[in-house]
Formats: sequence, C-alpha cells, structure tokens
Amino acid sequence: MQRQFECHTGGPGLYDLTDQIAPWVRQFGDGLLTLLVQHTSASLLIQENADPDVQTDLQAFFNRLVPPADDPRMSYLSHTLEGPDDMPAHIKAAILPVSLSIPVAAGQLQLGTWQGIYLVEHRRRPHRRRVAAHFNADR
Repeated sequence: MQRQFECHTGGPGLYDLTDQIAPWVRQFGDGLLTLLVQHTSASLLIQENADPDVQTDLQAFFNRLVPPADDPRMSYLSHTLEGPDDMPAHIKAAILPVSLSIPVAAGQLQLGTWQGIYLVEHRRRPHRRRVAAHFNADR
C-alpha cells in the first residue's frame, strides 16, 4: 500500500502533513507507516503541534546553525550557483531526517498528544514537495 502526498510550501518553515496522512492510514489496521521526502533540500520531522513558538524557535536555531551561503561564516562553500539558500538547505537536510517510521494501531497514527508530522522546507522560494508513503500491514 503506497501513496504520494504533496505539500506546497511558501518558503522556509514547518508544514503540517498530519491531516493529509491520518485519513489515509485509517483504512488500514495495524502496521508501520514509512514516509520519505523525495527532495534533497527538505526534511521530515515529528514535532510539537500545539505551540507555534516551537516551530519558530526551531527555524531560528537551524538558521543560526547553518546560515545562508552569503554569510561570511559560510565562505568555504563551493556549491553556490543555485542561490545562497541552496547549499545550506542541503546541509540542513543532511542533519535532519528525510524519512520517518510511525507505528499505526487500528488505523490510528501512534503519535503522542502534542505530536504532528511536518515537512520542513529549507529553501526560500515556494516549492511543491512530494512525500512517498508506504504502509506495511502486520500479518
């Protein structure tokens, strides 16, 4: 059982995918859901979905950790032809997960109370991101 989800992004940020994915797995029983973002400059996270300040703080932290390529601290980068946000986006995607495994019981994602599934966009311009989903049912 496989499916592809799309997420239209408007620049850097965390985009909640939970409401797209949860209805799809409801048709299944018990098993394991695997998600993979099919891009090298975006990531996937399970993160708090209650307080948006968490998302803001995460973005600020990762921007301090990996600033744009036009920041003097990043002068060592050679892959700069696609803009100052491109190579830093690849670095962030190398640090953060690009795939997730989530248990499903009786068609319900086994996320914690305050957890949601997010696509993390690292690029400045809007993108259409694809997330491949595979559900492996228990037998």
